[in-house]
Amino acid sequence: MSSSNSLSLSPIESSTTIPSHHHEVEREQTEFEKNQKRYQDLISTFPHAKGWKPKAPMIQYSGYWFIEPHMEGCLYAQEFFQARSIDLLICSSVKTGTTWLKALTFAIVNRSRFDDSSNPLLKYNPHELVPFIENEFAFFPQIDAFKDKGNTLFATHIPHGLLPKSVAKSGCKMVYIWREPKDTFISLWTFFQKQRLDYGPLITLEESFDMFCRGVSVFGPYLDHVLGYWKAYQENPDHILFLKYETMKADPLSYVKRLAQFMGYEFTVEEEKEGVVEKVVSLCSFETLKNLEVNVGDKIREDIPYVHFSNSAYFRKGKVGDWHNHLTPEMAARIDGLMHEKFKGSGLLEHDQ
Repeated sequence: MSSSNSLSLSPIESSTTIPSHHHEVEREQTEFEKNQKRYQDLISTFPHAKGWKPKAPMIQYSGYWFIEPHMEGCLYAQEFFQARSIDLLICSSVKTGTTWLKALTFAIVNRSRFDDSSNPLLKYNPHELVPFIENEFAFFPQIDAFKDKGNTLFATHIPHGLLPKSVAKSGCKMVYIWREPKDTFISLWTFFQKQRLDYGPLITLEESFDMFCRGVSVFGPYLDHVLGYWKAYQENPDHILFLKYETMKADPLSYVKRLAQFMGYEFTVEEEKEGVVEKVVSLCSFETLKNLEVNVGDKIREDIPYVHFSNSAYFRKGKVGDWHNHLTPEMAARIDGLMHEKFKGSGLLEHDQ
């Protein structure tokens, strides 16, 4: 991945031949401010609606809903992100198993580089190791993965129809993960309760649920998000792997092997005999990641601005069916009906069942 903008990461030599980072940062900040102003002017012309939090209105763009930082990042990625054929893009909507999938792909790709005690997943949250392309705008150049030309793993919540054109042109592979909508909603609602930036209090579960069903949620409508990637998978199954959270949870070993094969990092017979697949599954399990020191407590990363969740916020329960503890039968029936109507005839409901 590379950016087609003119920002350089090499130091500028001063008159005393001592490398100076000050001018470089200043130039990057100026470029950032110019782009941000341009995007904000454009966003101001888009339809706005009440958000899940009072100070975070929803912005509609090409049929999908965003909050402003995500909208700015999406526009930046469309303009500057340059995918390569060697890249793998992890795609998902919010709270559908993204953190787990990032950990798995990182562990698979790097399994020969690190032993059991030196894997970066033990010291870093998966989101630090596999960055979102829409975050490059806000975080550039703080995220090391954007500067490392050897890195091939990137992620996005951007709907398929709004992906940067370079993704299709490059022929890079994509992995998409989706999750049962009722659990997706509950995970999303509880996640936003942990947001640290003062956007105001989260609206009630009932109000949020109604908006979710009407498609007004971050990167929503959720069902359209899923269906967009499903149709892309059907058209190009060699380049898109379509996964469901619940089926992966039920049989992680076989799906991790399938994932590795799709990525071009198939496990050898020797590795399978030595239990390498099991080690990857164990390292990336919800229980292991949740209890690592880096993912415990309320500490927020200080190296990257605009991160408003502690690492621990990404690990709540990771269980299937927790929606039973939050939704009424009527609410469940409503979303089930919407899902069956939206996916009817697509073949999606029968996939991996």
